[in-house]
Amino acid sequence: MTTSAKPLSVAVIGAGMAGRSHAAGYRNVNTVFGAGLPPVRLAAIADANPELGEDAARRYGFERALPSWEAVVEDPTIDAVSIVVGNALHRPIAEALVAAGKHVLCEKPLAGSLEDARAMAELERTADVVTAVGYTFRRSPAIAAIRDHVQRGELGDLTLFSGRYWCDYATDPNVPLSWRYKGGPGSGALGDIGAHVIDAAEYIAGPIAAVSGASLSTQIPKRPLPLGAVVGHNAAPVSDEFGEVENEDTASFTARFESGLVGTFSVSRTAFGLPNGLSFDVLGLGGRAAFDQHRPAEYLFDDAQPEARTRGARQIIAGPQLPYFAGGYPMEAPGVGGGNAEMFTFQARAFLDRIAGVAHPLPACATFADALRTMEIIQAVVDSSLGGGAATPVPPAV
Repeated sequence: MTTSAKPLSVAVIGAGMAGRSHAAGYRNVNTVFGAGLPPVRLAAIADANPELGEDAARRYGFERALPSWEAVVEDPTIDAVSIVVGNALHRPIAEALVAAGKHVLCEKPLAGSLEDARAMAELERTADVVTAVGYTFRRSPAIAAIRDHVQRGELGDLTLFSGRYWCDYATDPNVPLSWRYKGGPGSGALGDIGAHVIDAAEYIAGPIAAVSGASLSTQIPKRPLPLGAVVGHNAAPVSDEFGEVENEDTASFTARFESGLVGTFSVSRTAFGLPNGLSFDVLGLGGRAAFDQHRPAEYLFDDAQPEARTRGARQIIAGPQLPYFAGGYPMEAPGVGGGNAEMFTFQARAFLDRIAGVAHPLPACATFADALRTMEIIQAVVDSSLGGGAATPVPPAV
């Protein structure tokens, strides 16, 4: 483990949309949640696109841009690394980093295949480094508050979890064919955004035991081939040639939790007008709560208030009374926080706290084992779909 006397040297592999978010998070870790973390050295950002890597390094104050992930592995001065590249590359990069003694924060989904995800979970089990997965929504003050309501029994026995993640980044048929549209069933909207809502559901309501009624569909079966690099969900120049989309644009399924709770889920990357539509409702016999990422600085809460005249859903504005807020925002006042960038900062701080052995760290990041479980649920959804919606069990949570 790194001692508090030695600076922590960090790097990011991948300079795209999410890679920049990791870079910004590392830059800000010592501005949140008090003292205790060593100084952080922003060592390098690696990307096969030199222009992209150099721009990200400049923006976020990293010392240099590197041309490959192998260059990060080979640098003995780097302690901790975020992997933020195409899913199929996660396993070989993680294995090389762990072998080099580096701590690893890997973006979700954990890998490009269930086989690779299982290998990474086994790697974590035997590794002598800190490993973690980027489920940033666990760091949302509102979502964390709803989880607290559930764990304290304030909604009573749960009766329904209904989760959606609807996005519109793939509605344009001219969006180029990138790695996001390759990999087979389960690696499309389910793996890209469904992983987040599945993790949020289990984080709040406990393990899922089985899925059923699954349906996967692709609205745009062919997309134009790009003429150059594609960054995130951005548009790019395309050719006149088209390639096959190999995975799903939309998916829906129902779930049975180990507690007996029923869940309904739908995800889509072709949901017009919804740029980042993660939302859910959790209902119990004594209350309900609801969250919408398009209004991240609030959530709705309703419980059995004794006075009938004032019963009904209440808008809870995020403020210092919610998890992560006090100490996490420069202006600790209600109504001023709830951004995506802060969640990446909180996640990076939790990751580095664990590496540095900070005495009172934030709740730990999700593990490779947690992310393997999400992929096992996604595989069960795929199997249910291929079986005409048949009920499909999920391996028990361990």
